[in-house]
Amino acid sequence: MRALLQRVTSAFVTVDGETLGSIGPGFVVLMGVSKDDTEEEAKYIVEKTVNLRVFADEERKMNRSALDSGAELLVVSQFTLYADTRKGRRPSFLDAAPPDQADALYLRAVDLFRQAGVKKVATGRFQAHMMVTLCNDGPVTIMLDSADKERPRRG
Repeated sequence: MRALLQRVTSAFVTVDGETLGSIGPGFVVLMGVSKDDTEEEAKYIVEKTVNLRVFADEERKMNRSALDSGAELLVVSQFTLYADTRKGRRPSFLDAAPPDQADALYLRAVDLFRQAGVKKVATGRFQAHMMVTLCNDGPVTIMLDSADKERPRRG
């Protein structure tokens, strides 16, 4: 599972002109599900996201997590995070989960975010053509990949 986190001051997602979800300060979480993902990968991504210390404290240092700061989340499914661009000019999406599997795991991750105590969790619509509008704060953009939990740290 992959999640691209963008720290924002505000964000919203629309489909056909209808606003489906909106948030104040927090993260836009673009989430991709691979064909090999299980609930364990979703738990890893959720835990990392809500506890990542990238929100400012009183001294304007990135020292607070989403939970510490009362951040809100806008979670949007995005299978293109599994684009393979190594060959040719057209991306391959063979590593992305099929729609039924991806939707179920995406919804489970959304539920896990809510259970983790996030102040507000808004979403888009799975498989819809969405327009995501955001004001990136910093900018701070961080990629999380559940495969990283198995990789040794360098250094």
